[in-house]
Amino acid sequence: MGVVSRSWDGGVNAGRDPAELRHALGVPIMPASLERALTHRSYAYENDNPPTNERLEFLGDSVLGLVVTDTLYRGYPNLPEGQLAKLRAAVVQMGALAEVARELSLGAYVRLGRGEQVTGGRNKPSILADTLEAVIGAVYIDCGLDEARALVHRLFDPVIARSARLGAGLDWKTSLQELTAVKMLGVPDYQVEESGPDHQKSFRATVRVGGQVLGAGQGRTKKAAEQQAAEAAWQAITAESERGLAAENGNLRDPGSEPDDGPADGPADGPADGPADGPAGGGAPER
Repeated sequence: MGVVSRSWDGGVNAGRDPAELRHALGVPIMPASLERALTHRSYAYENDNPPTNERLEFLGDSVLGLVVTDTLYRGYPNLPEGQLAKLRAAVVQMGALAEVARELSLGAYVRLGRGEQVTGGRNKPSILADTLEAVIGAVYIDCGLDEARALVHRLFDPVIARSARLGAGLDWKTSLQELTAVKMLGVPDYQVEESGPDHQKSFRATVRVGGQVLGAGQGRTKKAAEQQAAEAAWQAITAESERGLAAENGNLRDPGSEPDDGPADGPADGPADGPADGPAGGGAPER
């Protein structure tokens, strides 16, 4: 398959061949439908107003919401309605959609106007999230609900799994604060550094707990970097707690097993069984 449109062949809007995206999505979406899903309104304003992705975005938002809601309802039967609603909101919020879009390198395929192009539009969370919803909508139109559902599961099941592990606030900073409070470790302290030009800044965050750096993260926004750092710290504290619990359980089991075996093979049985059981009793500790 060649390029879908000459608009990708050169100039300020040059991007990657959408045929690559079709392959990554793994669905038989029509090239014209994918082109429309990738057409931002800023491009349309500068190029004789071809159809934009806004109507597909509207449709894709509903398809995504339906599939995620159905998945949560069936997968978490013990969660009350309020918590299900919060969990769904965490999965389909703009930041989560933008991260999924970045994993697909979706920004590299979007058709943008010159203004959006030169101000970093390919990395803007709003553009990435809207384009992803438009792609889902186009898949639904061309391929039906089953294909769209399968695509949403491939892209969002990991997001659902991560979100389901969070606390009541459904974000890593809140969850880390809850965890450190329970374990009386102190309040997490975040430090953030920024770099890069104004239109394409990058942020790096570290989080200290009890004076020790336990997590670091990087993102296009300060919030994203802090969330990533908080997740790393949450994972580190949880892993350390699990190791401590495993070691404690092991220590509790080992001492308990030896006294149980000792009296059974020791002096209490020796005189009654005589020499016949002597070697067997002596061999038990070697096992």
